[in-house]
This record gives sequence, C-alpha cells and structure tokens, in this order.
Amino acid sequence: MLNFKNCTLAQLDKLFGLEQIDDTQAFKTWLDGQADISDLEHQILTMLGKTLRYHVHDWNEAELIQHFIGPVFALVNFSCKKFGLFAERPFSGVVEGTEMSGKPDGMVASGFRVPEKPYFCFQEYKRETDPDGDPAGQALAAMLVAQEINEHGHPIYGCYIRGQIWFFMILEGKEYCISTPLTATRDDIFDIFRILKVLKQIVTELLKS
Repeated sequence: MLNFKNCTLAQLDKLFGLEQIDDTQAFKTWLDGQADISDLEHQILTMLGKTLRYHVHDWNEAELIQHFIGPVFALVNFSCKKFGLFAERPFSGVVEGTEMSGKPDGMVASGFRVPEKPYFCFQEYKRETDPDGDPAGQALAAMLVAQEINEHGHPIYGCYIRGQIWFFMILEGKEYCISTPLTATRDDIFDIFRILKVLKQIVTELLKS
C-alpha cells in the first residue's frame, strides 16, 4: 500500500513507467484558455496577493490554506450540485496492481454531498520553506488513482503549491506535464485564477457528456 504523502516523482516514474514531457494539446488548451475576470474579482485577488506577500514566509500550512488558497478557490466557486471542491477526503484505488491511498488536500470531483468520481485537479498545499515531502509526487499519485477510477477516459488535471509558487499538472496515460512556476505575489495571480476558472469550464463540459 502506497500512501500519497510518501510518494515522489522518481518513485512513481520508476514504478509505473511514467515520463514527464514538455507539453500536450490538452495542457495548452487548459493553460491558454480564456476566462473573464470581473472588476470585483480583480480587486479581491489584488488584496489577497498583497496579504500573501506580507505573510507567506510565516504562515503554516493551515494558515496558508485559510487565508489565501481557500479564498482563491472560493472565488472560482467550484461547488454546485453536480460537482464540488472537496478537502481531505479519504481516496484510494489500485494502479497496475499497487494499492494507493491518501487524503488529498483538495480535489474537484463529481457529487453533491460526498465526492464520487474525482475528475480533476488535486492539490497538495505546502509551506514555501521546509515542505514535508514531495508535493509534485503526492499530487501525481492522487492523479494516477483518479485516472484509474475514470478508466483513462480523459486527462486528469492537477496542481501543487509551495507557498507563493503554483505549478499546474496534467496526466494522460503514462505521460505527465508540469507547468513553469507561477508566483501568486505578482501579477501571475490573475493567470492562476484564470486557469482555475478554465478548469471549472472543462469540468462543466465533461459532466454534460
């Protein structure tokens, strides 16, 4: 049994024959997708970014989630009756004969009161300094289980965060991509928000099919 929190990219690459590649069409479509940001959203993001800049080096993981990451995701508003953003829910599966489980800090999954199919976006939130483990490996481990649950029917999207730095990920079969870093204390915060809004559009469309 592998626990997500103990997984690393090197371990998963070797165990499952995975390969990190530069880009895929689905990854480009996601990261380059368009979404409007209202004046109110812009003002809120500016305020959150300023607060993050002053406190990110001192917040612990819970404080980072409560004061910054949670409000950003709440502003996107993933929660509806067809899918939602779930936090620290037990999640497990079997990937090529290996049992894997854990409690991702966040996942967008179908379901109303409880998560059903974890379609997209697994996040591992870590402090910028002295992070516990490999957040990229932890996120990818959860994405691998999601891919099995969804029977390889579509790409699985992910994200991991180190303090003010955000990385977006995609998994398709045995290949995965990791974006260049986006810094939430700079104007990158608006790209981060746009990418999350595009993710919501993608989830909405896939749940219609």
